[in-house]
Amino acid sequence: MAIALLAAMLASSPDLGKAAGQCRADEEGPAFLVDVEGLKDRRGRLKLELYPADDRDFLADDNLLVAAGKPFARVELPVPAAGPVSLCIRAPMPGPYALSLLHDRDSDRKFSVSTDGIGFSNNPRLGWSKPRAAVVATYVGPHPTRLRIMLNYRRGLFSLGPIAG
Repeated sequence: MAIALLAAMLASSPDLGKAAGQCRADEEGPAFLVDVEGLKDRRGRLKLELYPADDRDFLADDNLLVAAGKPFARVELPVPAAGPVSLCIRAPMPGPYALSLLHDRDSDRKFSVSTDGIGFSNNPRLGWSKPRAAVVATYVGPHPTRLRIMLNYRRGLFSLGPIAG
């Protein structure tokens, strides 16, 4: 209860979890090397976040996770103007984690279903609710693990999916 009250009083910072998530592809240790696929365009920012692989904590408030000592990491960068896009995010230890990737096309630091793209580890088919953590959970060992995340955007009135190509 005290953790929830503390988190409610703290404003979320876009920098929360960044120090824990920073890594480079050539470093050792548990990390995910994420190849981003399906970008709609080359504007805005990409935000990759690492969460515990359980439904209660997956996509939970970052303040609550950090205050409770649970795994949370974030990496953000402007969308590169050209070429392949990869991000590296460090994991605190080997184990299962759930990853989310946001293409924040207007750089407002919020997800808007009408304009932004979203993707998750294991590339589940998306509906209008968040996927279950068990579906997106992926394992990282003691060394960097490469995976691919396909971005999904609103298609028509009632669906989200990859850009047709």
